[in-house]
Amino acid sequence: MSKKGRVLVAMSGGIDSTVAAMMLHEEGYEVVGITMKTWDYASSGSSSKETGCCSLDSINDAREVAVQMGFHHFIIDIREEFGDYVIDNFVEEYIAGRTPNPCVLCNTHIKWNALIKRADAMDCEFIATGHYAAIKEHAGRKFISKGKDDRKDQSYVLWGLDQECLERSAFPLGNYTKPEIRQMAKDWGHEALSKKAESYEICFVPDNDYRGFLKRRVDGLEERVAGGVFLDKNGKNLGSHDGYPFYTIGQRKGLGGGFLTPKYVTEIIPETNTVILGEAEDLFRNGMQVGQINMQKYASFPANGLELTTQVRYNDKGVLSTVMNNGLDVQVEFHANVSGIAPGQSAVFYDGDDVVGGGIISRSGLSHNN
Repeated sequence: MSKKGRVLVAMSGGIDSTVAAMMLHEEGYEVVGITMKTWDYASSGSSSKETGCCSLDSINDAREVAVQMGFHHFIIDIREEFGDYVIDNFVEEYIAGRTPNPCVLCNTHIKWNALIKRADAMDCEFIATGHYAAIKEHAGRKFISKGKDDRKDQSYVLWGLDQECLERSAFPLGNYTKPEIRQMAKDWGHEALSKKAESYEICFVPDNDYRGFLKRRVDGLEERVAGGVFLDKNGKNLGSHDGYPFYTIGQRKGLGGGFLTPKYVTEIIPETNTVILGEAEDLFRNGMQVGQINMQKYASFPANGLELTTQVRYNDKGVLSTVMNNGLDVQVEFHANVSGIAPGQSAVFYDGDDVVGGGIISRSGLSHNN
């Protein structure tokens, strides 16, 4: 075993995780590469070509680099546990009128648990991934902090990692930018890898058509939710729609025509199969309630609250907020109104660049007009 230790690296076949593995190997760690098969494209019913982390090409790319670099590589099949948890949650959230974030759920409940389990079995002290983020420590607690590259920072999707996961994790790319990583791959003789495109799709919805996925996944869904209506905020009927699960907060396209001004989805009421439409200004909210809290930098929020920056979606700049305990949940009061708060999405609380904690948005606050 290397004097620096043995590390299990999650390799998707993409440039980021591949370079992370190569960096650790060059630094003298004993690297064990592992690629997780999370989804079978054939079972999605999509006609799209396989792309992303679960495709055969990506798996082969990861294995090829491991062979070239001279370290072990394994493929593990976690499709059953992935499907039972992530896919079921994805469907259930849309049926409940919420907008899920499956990548956050997968990181928190599936991938890290699978990695730690295999790391223990393979006598690896640490696990590493190609995320653009950093791990820091405060008062004996580990926490995620933003990566150097603002455009690629992935701290938002890592809020759910608990202390056990953080103690065992490493992010080699945290102090690098994406162009630097591409240049590194090129310098190591991997020209094709340096030019490899990124995938932003949900792995089990390769065509980005979540409506089609829901229809294929839930028998009779179209018939069950047919006959819904669009209403404005005053209760005026604006026409019929395809069914509430097929809409998300903030959606503008796909609402039909005939409106004098652009309309947006501002609220979804699954109990009555109703979708509320409004103007852009109707999307603004003064606060929200967040549940399923995971704390990182601090063990809890003080009774009088903390002034933090709250981010409600990936690549959102965030807004200054007061975050307070509210039983098992936290109450967030925005210092400036925020648009497009979608229950089911993640809210992450930052102290500067540091992740204090995060959770799932359960309810938005009042409209700025109220």
